[in-house]
Amino acid sequence: MKRSQISLLIIAATLLSGCSMLSKVNWDSTELQNASTLALTAATISDAQVIALSQQTVQEMDAQNVIDNGTYKKRLDKVMAGIEDIDGLTINYKVYKLDEINAFACGDGSIRVYSGLMDVMDDDELIAIIGHECGHVVHQDTKKAMKNAYLAASARGLLNAAGGTVGTLSKTVLGDLGESFVSSQFSQKQEYQADEYGFEFAVKHGHDKYSMYKALNKLVELSGGSQASLVQKMFSSHPGSAERAQRMKEKAEKMN
Repeated sequence: MKRSQISLLIIAATLLSGCSMLSKVNWDSTELQNASTLALTAATISDAQVIALSQQTVQEMDAQNVIDNGTYKKRLDKVMAGIEDIDGLTINYKVYKLDEINAFACGDGSIRVYSGLMDVMDDDELIAIIGHECGHVVHQDTKKAMKNAYLAASARGLLNAAGGTVGTLSKTVLGDLGESFVSSQFSQKQEYQADEYGFEFAVKHGHDKYSMYKALNKLVELSGGSQASLVQKMFSSHPGSAERAQRMKEKAEKMN
């Protein structure tokens, strides 16, 4: 095993077990090698690997969720009419029948919108949120998020290597990757840049210049109301929405 692999394994193991001694664990060599491969890939992940990993992860998420082919799909088709790519990356989109107020975009061009989001957003707000998520792809924030999720999965892979009950419980790498990716936290700078992209995206495709402002403001309102639990994941991963909404309002006003 290469020194870089061993170093990554030690880091991952430390994340899991603090100061416990690795020498006391009965590692399974095959699972250990799998974990080292995951860790090494996470450290050196390329754009091509991000696309391949995104495709696998989204395919697994699609299989685990109910995909709408009725009213929600027709509405999203209308909202996305004429939008075929983001900065040259061919997109594909689907609607998950989930009450959660959320959406995400992946490095392979996959966009997934939750029906719960469509229930509370009008078309202008919806396109702004989609544009915001696409902004994370364009700025390679999703690549970093997938890399972090993959590294976390490699750490959980060490539990597989240890065997026993813990190993059995940890054999859900793809599902964990999807959950980790959707719940990814972005920095304030990344969020500001994605807001800017969402703003421009909405305006470019003929929507209200206040779309991004209204979408962010609605998230703030929902987070403090009866639907707070449904917006929790999106709101927690998009911090400072009130301040960001104000920035987008000021940006729209400057266009007058």
